[in-house]
Amino acid sequence: MARRCDLSGKGVLSGNNVSHANNKTKKRSLPNLRTVRIMTDDGTRIKIKVAASTLRTYKRKIGSK
Repeated sequence: MARRCDLSGKGVLSGNNVSHANNKTKKRSLPNLRTVRIMTDDGTRIKIKVAASTLRTYKRKIGSK
């Protein structure tokens, strides 16, 4: 199961935790994914994984119409 947004394509970011002694350990930043049910054109419902930031953007665009 990939940790990737189905709409925007956002995925996992990697980087380093850097301590005060300048020790570096790997860390992963995971996207804030939400499972959303959407209605397709033929009337069926499907579940997709969407990043929360992408969901906010789409809701703002739909609300302005």
